[in-house]
Amino acid sequence: MHDFRWPALITLGVVVLLFAVAWNVGRARGKYKVKAPATTGDPAFERAFRVQMNTLESAVAFLPVLWLFAAFVSGLWSAALGAVWLAARCGMRSRISRTRPGAARLSGWRFSCSQCLGSARRGAWSRHFCNVQLQGAGHEQH
Repeated sequence: MHDFRWPALITLGVVVLLFAVAWNVGRARGKYKVKAPATTGDPAFERAFRVQMNTLESAVAFLPVLWLFAAFVSGLWSAALGAVWLAARCGMRSRISRTRPGAARLSGWRFSCSQCLGSARRGAWSRHFCNVQLQGAGHEQH
């Protein structure tokens, strides 16, 4: 059995990050007087909003890969890769928030995509994944 405590901790970190970027958008709405549901206004607000959307989109792809890697390869290694992903997203968040549009986006996007795709490939082709049998799910052959 794999130990899922570490990937669970990384998942909690992702949830905290998502709350933090949402909170930041709320603060920017008040500071720059952008009433909901508007998504345009002051460029600083638009950067905060873009950080939130980019983080949300990336998390949707990252979390399933994190858990598949944990289940079929290693819980500890999935958490280590997840910690790197979290650190990179936090770094990208701060770079985008204080730089001109587009300056820091491409490197963070490349890193997130390469890590997700690499982890998915490792998980999908691991010998553990290839040997999984459907047991107890009503799929027995008669």
